[in-house]
Amino acid sequence: MVPSIPRDSDPSPDLVVKIVETLEVHGLPSDSYQLHDAVDVEALEQLLASSAGDVEVRFTVEGIQLAVTHDGVDVLLDEPAGAPDQ
Repeated sequence: MVPSIPRDSDPSPDLVVKIVETLEVHGLPSDSYQLHDAVDVEALEQLLASSAGDVEVRFTVEGIQLAVTHDGVDVLLDEPAGAPDQ
């Protein structure tokens, strides 16, 4: 019997959980979408892990815009056109 070798390329459950929890907080139940249809979490993790500077990856899941950085997952709110920056 050959022992199983852990795959370093498997997406971190932490990042997946953070994304799913963020979507749920904003009203999107986890059974209403397929995350892999919106983003390749494995590639996202590799990008974040290999970057030396600030990296932000944005994508949309069922109309909810997310921004993922080293610091976490944030929801991007639409601002009306011409809204002043604060």
